[in-house]
Amino acid sequence: MAAAPNGFLLLDKPAGWSSHRVVSRVRKWLGTRKVGHAGTLDPMATGVLVVGVGPSTRLLTFAVGLGKTYTATIRLGASTPTDDADSAPDRFAQADRLAALDLERIEGALGSLRGDILQRPSAVSAIKVDGRRAYARVRAGEDVELDARPVTVSRFDVVSALRSSTAVAEDGAEHGVVDVDVVVDCSSGTYVRALARDLGDALGAFGHLTALRRTRVGDFPIDEALTVPDFDAHAPVPELITPAAAAAALLPTIEVSAEQAVQLRQGRFLAQSALSAPAAPEPYAAISGAERGEHGELVAVLDRRDDSFKSRVVFPA
Repeated sequence: MAAAPNGFLLLDKPAGWSSHRVVSRVRKWLGTRKVGHAGTLDPMATGVLVVGVGPSTRLLTFAVGLGKTYTATIRLGASTPTDDADSAPDRFAQADRLAALDLERIEGALGSLRGDILQRPSAVSAIKVDGRRAYARVRAGEDVELDARPVTVSRFDVVSALRSSTAVAEDGAEHGVVDVDVVVDCSSGTYVRALARDLGDALGAFGHLTALRRTRVGDFPIDEALTVPDFDAHAPVPELITPAAAAAALLPTIEVSAEQAVQLRQGRFLAQSALSAPAAPEPYAAISGAERGEHGELVAVLDRRDDSFKSRVVFPA
């Protein structure tokens, strides 16, 4: 009998798919319901979706907070209710404001959106307000203003020339706009469409997102991701990223012996003096048998307890 699938998959989510739809496809493909992901991508977005399978779904909580890299196209000169192209433009910049846009002005405005900033998320988002998703409240006709929250934007750079284009209002009227491509490195919880909105506001010209691609989640890059045709119902199942390799990409590691692995799986404490822990902060991934293979076997995720280590999560042998 074949072993149940266990590990990580990196998937390149296509445009038009929800993250939940990708998970449903993987469940059918691998024949298991124990599948989850480590961070939603909006349907219009493409790119890296980190998917956990089997017991490795318990590692996903450590992937959610990883930093991310995006490439995006921002349209300046028009705003939308959703801050992206999923809704029609509802406000347009005056012609003189649009004509004044150039790379120097845009670069100047980007400075205020880099570093540790307070960002107000887009109202049409999955953030819960009194137990209900913000987007559901907006669709029900409520006015939603989310509180600003701290995020870190370590890179927000223009990577293309400005391109003149047109946007069509709901009444069919055409308006001039300017498109520009950017790259963003940011902390988890950052909304790139909110950056697009805020860049437009800083320029006095409105702005929204028209394209978004996530190219990196932590140490998981887009060039290692599978595309949808690679995981259809008839495709061979690929080799998953092993639990030990996935954990090593997420957490500092501690090597444990076979005897210590048994003790940890039994819920016993291990003295700190018995293990060689890195200086990095907890939690740690306990790996056994790394000397016998490239990554070894994931035993547990450990926390420090006074002068001991205790398993927070245990993984099967």
